[in-house]
Amino acid sequence: MRTGEGSRNVRRVWVVDSVLAVLYAVGSLVLGQEAPPAPWHPVDALGRVLILLVGGALVARRVAPVPVLAVVVALWLGYIGCGYWPVVNSPAVLLALYAVAAAHRTRTAAVCAAAVGAAWLVAGLLGGRYTAFPAVAVQAVAFPGVVAFLGRTAGVSAERSRRLAELTDRLRAEQELRAERAVTEERVRIARELHDVVAHHMSMVSLQAGMAGYVVETDPATAKGALETIAATSREALEELRRLLALLRVGPEHGPDEAAEYAPAPGLDRLEELVRRVRAAGVPTELRVEGTPFRLPPGMDLCAYRVVQEALTNVLRHAGPAAAVVLVRYAARTLTVRITDDGGRPTAPDPPSTGGHGLIGMHERAKIYRGTVSAGPRAGGGFEVELRLPAPHAAGG
Repeated sequence: MRTGEGSRNVRRVWVVDSVLAVLYAVGSLVLGQEAPPAPWHPVDALGRVLILLVGGALVARRVAPVPVLAVVVALWLGYIGCGYWPVVNSPAVLLALYAVAAAHRTRTAAVCAAAVGAAWLVAGLLGGRYTAFPAVAVQAVAFPGVVAFLGRTAGVSAERSRRLAELTDRLRAEQELRAERAVTEERVRIARELHDVVAHHMSMVSLQAGMAGYVVETDPATAKGALETIAATSREALEELRRLLALLRVGPEHGPDEAAEYAPAPGLDRLEELVRRVRAAGVPTELRVEGTPFRLPPGMDLCAYRVVQEALTNVLRHAGPAAAVVLVRYAARTLTVRITDDGGRPTAPDPPSTGGHGLIGMHERAKIYRGTVSAGPRAGGGFEVELRLPAPHAAGG
């Protein structure tokens, strides 16, 4: 796209400069037909050829400004040396000088302006009009100086515009890259949320369904309790899935307020429900809270909840017969959440089948809020997962 646009710009420059060169040549030929003042000769065939050569050189004035200026000045001096009126081709010299000043730095423009001024003086000397030499000297300084200044001003303005356009393109590209990265991060976040919701709730449903099927004839009350837990767990899973799917919806028929119809993201205030479900699944679980609870930002609150949920899900899956303890400690500068169990671990806590979303997901969540997660076997048996997050008021200070 940009390559095609650049090609069109190059063609446009060539067309414009060719048209200007033709118009200049035609105008100079018409001017050359007038009777020149003494001591200059009328334009003949040689003079017309020189005029056309000067006009032809102007076609490339923006492609090769300095060579074009050198050619134009040489042809102009030759034109004057043949006795033709200098005024006819003097605009071409100034136009070529303007192109040099617009395309090159100030030093180059100054050197070329001095060269044009010197050629102007030579033209005055070739004319043999010594009485008017002071006027020629003033022209040799003023005309090239003014043209070089105007050309340099235009060149600086064009350079600034070009740099501004490049900066705008870079900023636009960076914005697009940031937008793509944000979309990717949001997809990863939602994938992690889906993993946590499905893994935990389906594990609960599977365990409760197995237990209900096992005791349905011998202990109907226990089977009924298991089915009630399955129903409650399924409802909560559906609520969370609806909330996540609401975030994925696009289109005018799904406004941003539609997500408010679903339950908010869970946090530490719902740990009691989580622990109750794990107990119902057959794992004795205790919740302990130490310190004075403080309000957490929604994202940090969800992070802590998901870490507990993932750790307890791993207890259900891998710890075998075990008891678990969830400790939430509120300190002045740190929130600590520790999940321990005393069961065996016949398999890894984050097996490959999870796709790396288990303990790896915990670490990624904690990293967002400048927190840390440690996980590993306990010295006395069992397993421990600990999350440490900076307290919001401490981080803000």
